[in-house]
Amino acid sequence: MNPTIIEPFKIKVVEPIALLTREQREAHLRKAGFNLFALPAEAVTFDLLTDSGTSAMSAAQWAAMMIADESYAGSRSFFRFEKVIRDLTGYTHIIPTHQGRASERILFALTVKPGLTIPSNAHFDTTRANIEFDGGTCVDLVIAEGRDPQSEHPFKGNIDLGRLEAFCREHKGSIPLGMMTITNNTGGGQPVSLENLRAAAAIYRRHQIPFILDACRFAENAYFVQQREPGQRNRSVREIAQEIFRLADGCTMSGKKDGLVNMGGFLALNDSKLAEEARNLLILTEGFPTYGGCAARDLEAFAVGIEEAMDESYLEYRQATVRYLARGLEQAGMPTVKPPGGHAVYVDARAFLPHVPPEQYPGHTLSCALYREGGIRSCEIGSVMFGKRDPKGKFLPAAMELVRLALPRRVYTQSHVDRIVEIARDVAARATELRGLRMTYCPKYLPHFTAQFEPM
Repeated sequence: MNPTIIEPFKIKVVEPIALLTREQREAHLRKAGFNLFALPAEAVTFDLLTDSGTSAMSAAQWAAMMIADESYAGSRSFFRFEKVIRDLTGYTHIIPTHQGRASERILFALTVKPGLTIPSNAHFDTTRANIEFDGGTCVDLVIAEGRDPQSEHPFKGNIDLGRLEAFCREHKGSIPLGMMTITNNTGGGQPVSLENLRAAAAIYRRHQIPFILDACRFAENAYFVQQREPGQRNRSVREIAQEIFRLADGCTMSGKKDGLVNMGGFLALNDSKLAEEARNLLILTEGFPTYGGCAARDLEAFAVGIEEAMDESYLEYRQATVRYLARGLEQAGMPTVKPPGGHAVYVDARAFLPHVPPEQYPGHTLSCALYREGGIRSCEIGSVMFGKRDPKGKFLPAAMELVRLALPRRVYTQSHVDRIVEIARDVAARATELRGLRMTYCPKYLPHFTAQFEPM
């Protein structure tokens, strides 16, 4: 019998969580316009909305913050941070930002214009929005298995290499850069294999297209490579991560994921001319290049956190937690994306609520039901986030209707997860009674953040 995988840490600080009645939650839901982003945190019992910036920091991170140098320019904290990131990635230019989307905003403002297209395995929401804001077109080329929630393919985040080759050939001259998201958040937190990354890098290189990683969950991706890819088991997560970064020409990074910090990110590049332009734009929008929108204490915590995220006992525990929740939800009657992803469990709302049509948002309907039943805040990744209307007004649903239960790092215990599963079981028992939602307000960009709804 295998031993229980325990949390590789002990708890030194605690924070109370909200224990509201069903009636109180219903009132909060209506006041928020049935948008869980609009809920006050004190009305949420289990906050699984995102794993971004919600991690618990370690004693070593808090200690590092105490020695931060808050000088406006030339801070020693920046140089410490720069060394850690450069040793990991190998990139020449390390440009701090306050979070990942700031890195995207700077990069795409300099490289994207109308008529250009950017291929990737799958662009997530802020990446897509920033590219489209600058007039570019996002093209998702994930493998077919990545669009099948029930496929057990070990690397469902892989890009379709044949389609990528054909796309690069067909659109020669109109691709400013190519991307890969590791892990693929849009498709269920699914990893990309090292073999696929090597082949994609070779295609981009052959067509002289700069290759940029969306690397916010690089450590989780490297761990999956170590555990699942033939020939990688005897390599460390750090060694695998270093190779992955060196296959590309740069990356955007949100430290709020595998940096284990509440705020921070960076843009890293090898292209000196592009880096110079990025720093000039950074000064306009973020701050001086040696702090980039962060306090020095954030950079110190980031430098420690990026090392802690590659600790293999931590990664083993984290993946065990995700698998445990996925198994519990399946047993409760909620179909999930298989195999479990790296940072979250994704419920297949289309399969769970077949009677709710896409234009009534089955994923968001389920998210609201989970909150109403037990105070779980989750995130729809479906037709609220990615649905569109064509020029004639016809509704075009997302490829999948998912609900993401993202697990903040080092925050919840097994008993919390057990209670989440109990709540899911209660929702599943009344699945046929759930009715969809009508969107009453839709902003131009990133609708899931601020859209408003009412029950059908």
